Order: sequence, then C-alpha cells, then structure tokens
Amino acid sequence: MSDLVRFGVAMDRALLSEFDERIAQRGYENRSEALRDLVRADLTRAAQQAGGQVTATASIVLARRQRAELTRVLGELEPGVVVAQLELGLDEERALLLLVVRGPAGELERTAGRVAGLRGVLGCELTIACASARRHA
Repeated sequence: MSDLVRFGVAMDRALLSEFDERIAQRGYENRSEALRDLVRADLTRAAQQAGGQVTATASIVLARRQRAELTRVLGELEPGVVVAQLELGLDEERALLLLVVRGPAGELERTAGRVAGLRGVLGCELTIACASARRHA
C-alpha cells in the first residue's frame, strides 16, 4: 500500500463550490478521490505530450471483407505493443476491433493515424488511458 500524505489546498469559495457540484455529478465520494484523478489525468497528458510510455485503447471499426491491410500493419508492430484484443461483430458487414496497446505515445498516435487511413477501416480512435511507468496508486 502506498504512503498517503495529507496536504491543504486553498481555493476560492465559488470555485470550490463548482468543483463540489462537478464531483457530485460524477459520483465521487470525496474531494480526495477527485483530486487524485485530476493529478493522474495531468500526469498522463504530460507523458503523452513528452512522447513517454503510455497504455491506451484503440477502437477500430472495419469492413469485414477488407481487413488485409489492417492485419499487415498490426503484424508490423513490435512484440508487446498489442497487449490484448477483442473483436465484436457489429453486423454482417462491420466489426469492432478493440486493442489494448502500450508504447511511446507518439508511435501509438502515428500508428493509429496510419490505421485510420487504411482501406476498409471505417473509424479508428486512440484513447490514452495512463502513463505506463506508474509509480502511484
């Protein structure tokens, strides 16, 4: 278990009131949980901007009959980049491929852009989940 450190935060009353409303809407139990998530999100953004190691999901909608180029591009990735995958048939013509990927943010973003432009890919969205070298809970 990690060491918890308590610290004080000074904030304008109106800003704090808005923050409390927002965290209540999102279902947080307390301000500490919300602040931890804000810090994690900022650290993830910083890792992404710096090209650091991140873990992400790639959601790819593809035409079932035109997947050869996608298979080729995914096969060119370094071992360990694709951590897990799931394919779901949407209808007779389309499938949704969900990938969990890990690597340098810039490389993952370039690969997602390349995938989005492939024949048969109807949509591709990369969502950065967290910095991979996470040292905090």
